[in-house]
This record gives sequence, structure tokens and C-alpha cells, in this order.
Amino acid sequence: MALEQRKFVSPYVPEEEISETPIRKQGQKRARKLFSPGEKFLFVIFIALLAVFSSALLHREGQLNNLNREVQTIGHQIEQTTKQNTELSIQVKEQSTYEIIWEKAKALGLNLNDKNVKVVPGR
Repeated sequence: MALEQRKFVSPYVPEEEISETPIRKQGQKRARKLFSPGEKFLFVIFIALLAVFSSALLHREGQLNNLNREVQTIGHQIEQTTKQNTELSIQVKEQSTYEIIWEKAKALGLNLNDKNVKVVPGR
């Protein structure tokens, strides 16, 4: 009887169940990073490459402009030289007439001697 009067006490204590998702308090927002470190690295690389390629493109544009300017200057010089050459060839034709040559020869003291003139047959 004495055994029946004793209460059996178990050493087992039931644990409270803990939910796996933490309960957020009202007004508290979840902290989330906007970009991961890998994405930040990729953005920096992209911007650096963009800057390098754009500066290289501008440098090439500048070189092309300088080259075009030199080509135009040389073309203008060629036009002037061609014009000067045509003017000089016109002067040569004007100065090579028989009368002008004869006047220059008389001024230099040359005389026409018919005995020394030889006629060369024409071609």
C-alpha cells in the first residue's frame, strides 16, 4: 500500500516548441544588402573597362582628325604647286617665241650671220 500512495515522478521535462522562423517585431525590417561583393566587383570592372575603351576611342578620333587635317593641308599645297606650274609653263611658252629670243640675242651682242646658218631637215 505504501507503494501505491507514492506518486511516480518522471525526470522527463517537456521542451517548448521553438518555431524555425524568427518572429519579427513590428516596424523592424529585415536587413538585406543591395548588392553582393561579387556584383560590386563586376560593376567596378565594367565601369573601368568602359572608361578605358571610351578614352581609347576618343584618342583614336583625335588622331584621325589630325591626320585628316594634314591630308587637307597637303592637298591644298598640291593645288597651289599645280597652279604655279601651269602659270610658269604659260610664261615659258610666251617667252620662247622667235621675236623675244631674237631681241635677247641682239641685247647680248649676237649677230645673225647667214653663212653660219644651217638648215636641218624637219622631221
